[in-house]
Amino acid sequence: MVYSAALLFGHGVPAWSEDESVVAMIGKYFFQNSSSSSGRSRAPPARRGSVESFDESEGSSVAPSDVCWEQEEQLLQLDVTRRVERCLTEAKASALHCQALLLPRLMSTRVGLDVARCSADEPCGLRGASIRLYVERRKDGLRPAGCISPDPSVTPTFELSVVFRADEEDGWPHLLSLFDGGGRVLKLRPEYRLVKRKLYSSASPVVHDCR
Repeated sequence: MVYSAALLFGHGVPAWSEDESVVAMIGKYFFQNSSSSSGRSRAPPARRGSVESFDESEGSSVAPSDVCWEQEEQLLQLDVTRRVERCLTEAKASALHCQALLLPRLMSTRVGLDVARCSADEPCGLRGASIRLYVERRKDGLRPAGCISPDPSVTPTFELSVVFRADEEDGWPHLLSLFDGGGRVLKLRPEYRLVKRKLYSSASPVVHDCR
């Protein structure tokens, strides 16, 4: 597995108030071994250093309104991918207490694709999502890492919680000497979970295991 440092910049960190009820709900479904998970096929990897192109010839038989909808969803997906990286960068000092955060290669792209898939059957698609990011660590459980609203003009109809897991099984802390200031290095595991909860429904949250 190839790892890359996730954006070692991130200057100002906005204040983040933890939503205890959401954390409690996610913890309930995240830590139960009996929780059911939905299987899915893994998306083909994106080319490194490029953005997936949209082939207009494939939509020649589709109505123009459908093509515009698909293009809008793709732009939102790319924006969500960038904002996931930004949230993790800003959470390094405030919530994760580390100087360097290492992500598996193309992980943020995978998250963007999975979030888009989970939003596909919703009335407003990705525009109606409220996305919350968490990092699960052995010593202090779930830590909030940011919140994303793909389209602030749309009232969210469902919530997607992305639960990353810290990889604390190896000797990555020995790399501290590579960074000035002696800050800690935190690495994320390739697998994560998506917890989907409809905001105006009594239905139970749906848990998707992503690998």
